[in-house]
Amino acid sequence: MHSRQTPPRKRFALPGASLFAAVLIVLAPAGVQAEGLQIDPHADLLYRQALTLLEQAESQNTSFSLKTSTTNQDLAQQGQNMGRTLAPAVSLLKKAVELDHPVARYRLALYYMTYLPADQIPDAACPLLETSVAQGFAPAALGIESWCPTYNQSAAFDRDLENVSAVANRYASYYPQPAERLLCNRTQPQGLAMQWGRQRDYQAEIYRLQGNSNPSQRQFYWRKAVDLNGCFAVQQRLLSSKH
Repeated sequence: MHSRQTPPRKRFALPGASLFAAVLIVLAPAGVQAEGLQIDPHADLLYRQALTLLEQAESQNTSFSLKTSTTNQDLAQQGQNMGRTLAPAVSLLKKAVELDHPVARYRLALYYMTYLPADQIPDAACPLLETSVAQGFAPAALGIESWCPTYNQSAAFDRDLENVSAVANRYASYYPQPAERLLCNRTQPQGLAMQWGRQRDYQAEIYRLQGNSNPSQRQFYWRKAVDLNGCFAVQQRLLSSKH
């Protein structure tokens, strides 16, 4: 018998641009292409670069909060300083958003929610939040709850919440994520500091929102939120309803 020889593999030379794209795909985090989600590798690289700058700014913010009081004047000064520090990160986020990155959309909206005057936030942040949650990214739903009352009460938002639960694993590699306020969390944010949540914390928030918008199934969704992370915001209300 003659042994079958495996023919030698052909080697192809990749042009510079193709090689760069291939490297980006290799470096992209696990989950970026999971369950049909297609995130442009270059967009994800831009997001990761912005994330490094955001983490540096968060460290500065924490240091500032520990050393100073939290008067309105201090907070205003802190906000101005942070805005300047975050400018390079915001530029990178905007470029990633142009390439349709769902998580970059949320983080850019969160920047607007934190540093813009309140009357400017809905116009700047809501389009980003609405698209991000429509793509299944759970944290964006909390921004909509706070700043986008029209969409918050729409049938489209209810469908988005259902979709978030269905595709949650798409974004597992992008957690933890910050938020202005996690209502299922007992702790209160201080100054301009953010609250950070794991994937399960945000899923609990989604169940809380679904309970809010579905009175007939409210206890069902709220129990799911409590079972997931002990959601403080609805736990007491569930207990009181039993009496």
